[in-house]
Amino acid sequence: MRTAPTILHLDMDAFFASAEQASKPSLRGKAVVVGGLGPRGVVATASYEARVFGVRSAMPTAQARRLAPNAAYLVPRFAFYRSISEQVMDLLRVRSPLVEPLSLDEAFVDLEAGGAARDADSARLAGARLRADIRAVTGLTGSVGLAASKMLAKIASEKAKPDGLVLIEPGTERALLGPMSVRTLPGVGPATGDHLRRAGIHTVGELAEAGEDELVRLLGKAHGHALYAMALAHDERPVVAEREAKSVSVEDTYDVDIHDRMRVGMEVRRLADRCVRRLREAGLSGRTIVLKVRRYDFSTLTRSETLRGPTDDPAVVREAAARLLGSVDTTGGVRLLGVGVSGLADYTQEDLFAQAADAETGSLAEEPAADRPAPAERRWPAGHDVRHAEYGHGWIQGSGLGRVTVRFETPDSPPGRVRTFLTDDPDLEPADPLPLVHRIPPGSEGRALPGAGLEVPGAGAEGRVPSEAAVEGG
Repeated sequence: MRTAPTILHLDMDAFFASAEQASKPSLRGKAVVVGGLGPRGVVATASYEARVFGVRSAMPTAQARRLAPNAAYLVPRFAFYRSISEQVMDLLRVRSPLVEPLSLDEAFVDLEAGGAARDADSARLAGARLRADIRAVTGLTGSVGLAASKMLAKIASEKAKPDGLVLIEPGTERALLGPMSVRTLPGVGPATGDHLRRAGIHTVGELAEAGEDELVRLLGKAHGHALYAMALAHDERPVVAEREAKSVSVEDTYDVDIHDRMRVGMEVRRLADRCVRRLREAGLSGRTIVLKVRRYDFSTLTRSETLRGPTDDPAVVREAAARLLGSVDTTGGVRLLGVGVSGLADYTQEDLFAQAADAETGSLAEEPAADRPAPAERRWPAGHDVRHAEYGHGWIQGSGLGRVTVRFETPDSPPGRVRTFLTDDPDLEPADPLPLVHRIPPGSEGRALPGAGLEVPGAGAEGRVPSEAAVEGG
């Protein structure tokens, strides 16, 4: 393990909810919950104001509504969050070639590998500058942990939340870890935690005192060895740059179980098209098509088919998904469907047979005119952006009974007014999100923000912020 705290862990603060608050002036300082809003929805992120009421990630939305009935409940805008994440990751890559993204809002950085830090003082300065740059570029806050290992850097960032920086000096690790709960360590979930508690082990210090042999007896060889090393603050894992994507997939959970077989087939074809769009956006193709079906009784079935070569042809993916669906009994009802592609590659082998069939019969996504359902009522997800021909940019506060309520405001405006329209109002249309930061903030003169073509701290003469989006890791 290294002797200087030059591994940095960044964790954006309540990322989805904070992005929504920054985008919507009327929600700043108020409880915001982002997630699925249907009867089976779950919370993706809750703002710190909502957490005061006990709302937490992965909690059923129905339970969150009981705890915080007056919070704003919004449908996620993943494309928007991804664009902000790319800005943050660009700032990290300026500082080091070794950046390991864990999710849209979290990453490890090896500051020593990029020459950004070599000791505690320079590491602290690098972390402070990173936090300032993130605020300048995105308008959001992130918490930073600095330590001599990945495990300790992540623990430090948790202690820093929200909007702080914690550095763990080498040599102080065991004293810091000793009184902490065993659940602090990676790999200790509820089941392992309960098992250790029954053995009288509650803290990391007690874990270290138990000894390696006892932990191997309690937890098995691999887990016992690993936990004993972590209890002694030993973690030799390197920061690994850019994990490759293992698969691309999409799925939908339905508020009401789907029983009609034709409707299930149409949903699978729609999901296949969405999956292919994501493949193409990432410049990838794949050879294994995966179908996921969760039935009325919560049993989940997965079926897969491996093609002769990688493809990003929507007709090929639709056909494979339809064949897989044919082997699944859906008569009792379906509550979730998903389509994915794995075995990824960055080239495509065209399936000439599928193309020929598609040319003769037309796209499988096209239904005969007589069977084609009537156009559905326009959907207006809560929290999503719209534009009105007269009133300009706004966002959806809610919709129902043929009406849609819009609050008209932008990230740099005062809280806006609310107006209600018919859902089919021709002057109202979906819009792209507006950027959270439009100009270089005061005090940032002489520094460039990504995309502006100027310099960024730590970049050096040749260090420009890359604009290419990274593919998420699996």
